[in-house]
Formats: sequence, C-alpha cells, structure tokens
Amino acid sequence: MFRKRVAPHLALALALPLATACGGGAGADAGGGAKTVTVTVGYQSKTINTVTAGTLLRSLGYFEQELTALGKRDGTTYEVKWQDYATGAPITAQMTAGKIDIGSMGDFPLLINAARGKELKQPTKLVSVTGYNLRGGLNTLVVAPGSPLQSLTDLRGKKVSTSVGSAADGTLVRALEEAGIDPDRGIRKLNQQPSVGASALAAGSADALSQFVAWPGQLAFAGQAKALYDGAELNLPTFHGVTVRAKFADRHAGVLDAFLAAQRRATDHLRAEPVAAAESVAKETGLPAEVVYLYNGANGIATFDPALRSELIDALRKDVPVLKAEKLVSGVDVDAFVDPAPLKRAVRAPDCPRPPAARPELWLKGQETTRSFASPKELLKAVKGADVRAAYVPDAVTGTLWFADRAVWVADGADLRAFVTPAGAHAYIVRHPAARTVSYADALRLAS
Repeated sequence: MFRKRVAPHLALALALPLATACGGGAGADAGGGAKTVTVTVGYQSKTINTVTAGTLLRSLGYFEQELTALGKRDGTTYEVKWQDYATGAPITAQMTAGKIDIGSMGDFPLLINAARGKELKQPTKLVSVTGYNLRGGLNTLVVAPGSPLQSLTDLRGKKVSTSVGSAADGTLVRALEEAGIDPDRGIRKLNQQPSVGASALAAGSADALSQFVAWPGQLAFAGQAKALYDGAELNLPTFHGVTVRAKFADRHAGVLDAFLAAQRRATDHLRAEPVAAAESVAKETGLPAEVVYLYNGANGIATFDPALRSELIDALRKDVPVLKAEKLVSGVDVDAFVDPAPLKRAVRAPDCPRPPAARPELWLKGQETTRSFASPKELLKAVKGADVRAAYVPDAVTGTLWFADRAVWVADGADLRAFVTPAGAHAYIVRHPAARTVSYADALRLAS
C-alpha cells in the first residue's frame, strides 16, 4: 500500500513530532492499526545530474510504484516526503538529525556526509551513483561575459565565489594548485550559495564563479557568463550519488531496495528518452531544457548509471586530503562508507557503461529528437539556415560538451575545432602555429 504525501514547507516539517518527521517513523493507521512508514527523501532539484534519484524520479512516480508493490507484500502503508535543497550540506544536517532517510549529493558533500554521520553517531552509507563524468567536466569556473580574465593565472588576488565543501570548491582548489596559486592566499574566496554567487558575478562583486552542474551551463546559455576553466582539464572523476542513514537501511531494507529499483528505472527512462527527460526536468525546475540537455542528453556531460564504479570510489579516496586541508573533515574511511550490497540485492547488475566520445548534436525547434554529427564542421553546416533550439559541440581536448555558439572556435587549415575556454584554445594554437581563433559567425561561414 502507498499513500502519497507531499512535503510541507521545511519549517513546518521540522516542527512536526519526531515520529512523523523522521523517516522510518512508524505509526498506527487510522483505518485499523496497519503500520505506516514515512520515508523522507532529500534531493537537489537543480543539481540535475542527481535527477534519477530526485527530480525525474519524483515526477515519474517510480518510487511510489515500487512502494505500492512492497506494501501489498508486507501489509505496510508507505508515505514519501520529498524535500528539495540547493546543496548537499542541509541534506546532511537533516540526515544526521534523523529527519531525512535517503539523500543525493556530490562527491565532496558525500564525504562530509560520511564524516558527520560518524561523528554524530548517525552513520550513513553510499549505496549508488546518479550521474558522473570520468574527467571532472561537471564543474566549471565562469566569469562575466565582458571579463578580461582569460585563464586561471589571471585569478591571482581576485574574488572567486564558490560553495565551500562542494565538488565545485574541490575543483577550484585543485585547479589553482595546478596553476601554482595558493588556494588559501592566492585568491579571495567567497563562500556563497550558487544563486548568491551568480548574483555576485552579475553585480561585479565576484570576479569568477566556481560551481557545479547546472549553474555554469545555465549562466552561459543565458549570456551571463563565459567559461574560464573546464573541470575536465583535471582529468579526475566527479560524480553525485545516493546516501542512506544506516539505521534506516537496516530497519527498512525493502524500502531501500524499492528506491534503488526505482532509480534504475528512472535511469533507463533517461537513457531511452533523453529529450523527454530533459523537458520533464525543465518543467519541474524552471531550468531551460536546453541547459538540462547539455548535461543529461544523449551526448551530455554526465553519464548516468547507478553502479559504484571503481574509478569513482578511487576518486573519493583522492578527495579526502582536499577536504582535510580545508579543515572540513578530520578523515573519512571510504571503504566503510561505500556499501555495494543494497544495489546488488535490489537491481540487476548495473550496466557500468564506458562513456563513448561525445559527438556534436543539434536540437531543432519543434523536434522531439536530436541529430548527431561526425564532426564540428558537419554540425555547423547543418546549423546554417536551420531553426535551431540548441547546438552542442564537444571540446576538442577534454570532450566536455558545450553550446556551439558559446564555444571558442579555432580554424586549423580546413578543420574547425571547438573549445570550452579561451585557455584551451590558446594551448592548442601554441602547439599548432597555423591555427587561429575565429568567431562563431566566421566558423559557420568557413564550414559552408
């Protein structure tokens, strides 16, 4: 049995009696004593590579369907409360207070989740992955459209907004270190929520913004920012995943199984119907569908699969020293945090696909499908004169997909190559002296 319940405003939710507010709280059903279990799911609607455990999953109703089937088997009435947050930090706070049972967040917040859970005797477990990029392309540094800043080295002494403890902050720290800049003293770091940082960038009170999906793409699409640094240049995996309170998982293993089975179904749906999924997420979040598709599309920056890949777990281990240096954790036992058993129990063996090389892709207005191309030049030929909704092109080196009209284009003889950042294009030209940067309009002309 299943009784749908929409989460009230957070303040009201926190004021409820513990047995109701806490996920897993069981009470008597008014109809005659049947047991009721409330499951509280924390998610980030606008962090769109968590959608298979959040926004898309909620809209499809798969978790509720799985719980209905479970209820018919065990005679329990299940209620689901969905709580939406901007970042992973408040989800962790609610989980360690026993008020959220299942949550999704990025790799760095997951480690903080593990550390806080252990400290507060509310241990959590990482049980699945939502979306990932094996090179780190989900995080990007952007600057204002008219900014003179061209590369990381230009950030010395500048004000950079990020969310401390987030995956984007981790990218910022690592990128600065590779550029020879002390992350603590070389810049003026502003610890801000993504929306606040975006406003600061627009107002000129921040020189750059380091954020996670989908903020960089959203700002670039709107013409409010341009990319300065592509996180894929680090060539270190970044991902988002699902964490669960260990006590809840032990007490309600069937509910966790139902969630993971539902996540698997949502993943299958996203892969089979990427345009429809992007439109659905856009409707739920208010984000432009073109931005959602940049990350979640057929050739998107994120690859979706729930498997706990070894590359991703290894990346978590490499993330721990960064968080320790930031004094955000004293240490994390990654092996103890990762629990592959529920996923193995709940769903068939995950696909664990190797992401193919991204291809240029064109989305025309009025079309419910997109078209892929073998080369950027072929994409540009198709764009000219077409009624374009969005055109996407992969970075020539990192493979990170970007909007074709926001990319930096390079002409190298008869070839046309696209780059996410000016620095990426410059590095290519240094190695190929005959190459030159060209405008998007010139690239269209040269392609035809």
